[in-house]
Amino acid sequence: MKNFFLSILRKKLKILAKLTLARYSPGLVGVTGTVGKTSTKEAIRAVLSRDRRVRAPRKSFNNELGLPLTILGDFTETGGVFFWMKVILKSISQLVFKKSNYPEVLVLEYGVDRPGDMKYLLEIARPQIGVFTAMGEIPVHVEFFAGPEGVFREKAKMISQLPTTGFSVLNADDAVVMEARNQTRSQIVTFGFSEKADMRISGFTEHLDGKNSILNFKLTYGGSFVPVRLENVLGKGQAYSVAAASLVGLIFGMNLVKIAEAFNNYESPAGRLKLIPALKEALIIDDTYNASPLAMEEALETLRSLEAKRKIAVLGDMLEIGRYTLEAHEAVGRLAAKNVDLLITVGLRGKFIAESAARAGLSKKSISSFMTLPETVAFLRSVIKKGDLILFKGSQVVRL
Repeated sequence: MKNFFLSILRKKLKILAKLTLARYSPGLVGVTGTVGKTSTKEAIRAVLSRDRRVRAPRKSFNNELGLPLTILGDFTETGGVFFWMKVILKSISQLVFKKSNYPEVLVLEYGVDRPGDMKYLLEIARPQIGVFTAMGEIPVHVEFFAGPEGVFREKAKMISQLPTTGFSVLNADDAVVMEARNQTRSQIVTFGFSEKADMRISGFTEHLDGKNSILNFKLTYGGSFVPVRLENVLGKGQAYSVAAASLVGLIFGMNLVKIAEAFNNYESPAGRLKLIPALKEALIIDDTYNASPLAMEEALETLRSLEAKRKIAVLGDMLEIGRYTLEAHEAVGRLAAKNVDLLITVGLRGKFIAESAARAGLSKKSISSFMTLPETVAFLRSVIKKGDLILFKGSQVVRL
């Protein structure tokens, strides 16, 4: 019965979303990739909102229900039968009575779990601008594909279906992402730390100032450059998001100085390398939204780059990576061994991280593994000291 209801709901939302796009004709910016989609979406919202009415999903609404939901309204949560009835009635109303405040631009996330997902989403909304954030060697959701190449091909469909008048915004530092340039007739612009990137990031630094985190870097485009300072954010991923969003701003006719000013009040989404206070005057880096091999690597590199009396990593299982599970967790363990003073793992797969870290040279006295959250919390309370910097990172199911 539930599957039947979902099937009917999907069809109705798809029809209503397509009719709404035809009625209002907003500009469409699509964002895909295995990491950085939400941060990039928020950065694009920050830039374009200076001059235009912009809607981007408040949550990670990036599937067959979430994407049309973003088109139909500015919803922050989903619910049961009555919620969806409300959505349908509101959608019909705005088709009959045209709203003057409907967004001029929609920034949509295109998520892919299984083969065919991107095709379905593109049938609903085909963007004019496509942003491809990053892939990595072992992308998340690979368990439902023959391999990483299958995940790439599925995500790259968004780039391949951009119109000739559209723009592909690609990560110049990700060799896999750059393969998408061979699959599109759209205009290609790139971002990254590479000297070949159209929007180049340089002079990147990150540091802690008391309980605040600060990023500084420079964006260079077409011979001009602007400094960017971000507070309450961490990680090179944020610089990538800002660079990609800056290119989107240029495409919409904004100048680089105005774009840089748009980031003055930018905040990264919750659970993405956010600094929060902990017990005993310690600090936590909360990166618990989700986990993939590439995101794990970035989080540990961020921990390594910051000053602290002790660096502690609390790492949970990475899911949805299929036959790469052992390989990916062992790689995280080797990286953790180089970057932390104390390693705590949570979950069955987390033990692979712990064992690999020990083989890589981290003292066994500095490694603890737990299966449940209560025992993890009890142990943490007993070992936290003033001046500790503690990274939390794991897939959503682990509930770190």
